[in-house]
Amino acid sequence: MKQENKSLLIKYLICIGVAVLLTVLVFWMQGFFTDNIAVNVQILADGFCVSGGLMTMVAGIMLISEQGALLGISFIARNFVLSWLIPGGRKKQELYKDYYERKMSQMKKQKDHALLWVGLVFFIVGIVLTVIWYAKFYNVPV
Repeated sequence: MKQENKSLLIKYLICIGVAVLLTVLVFWMQGFFTDNIAVNVQILADGFCVSGGLMTMVAGIMLISEQGALLGISFIARNFVLSWLIPGGRKKQELYKDYYERKMSQMKKQKDHALLWVGLVFFIVGIVLTVIWYAKFYNVPV
């Protein structure tokens, strides 16, 4: 197996492991296997939706950051620290255009989106379980 394929497989396995860990954590917090089948399906749906949603949101923030959209915030924070908290910091300031170009040249671009795909799969499984719960158990007395 090529080194590139191995590293991609490891990334996917780590993402799946984190998603499973988050899902089991939600199961544990809600008391899985302690009630009837309707409540258990609802807990399953919650676990998959929470882990998938969190992973998808983190992947979205990473994609936005990768495009340089958050560089303005870091530029403002850096200039605030240089100008207000460090004596003589104004001498070290650079223009936003120069800062943006320097940071974009240093930034690594991700070619794979393991976090996004694993998060979407878990979120879709959660949505499917929610639909099953709604169709089968919504008006069933507990």
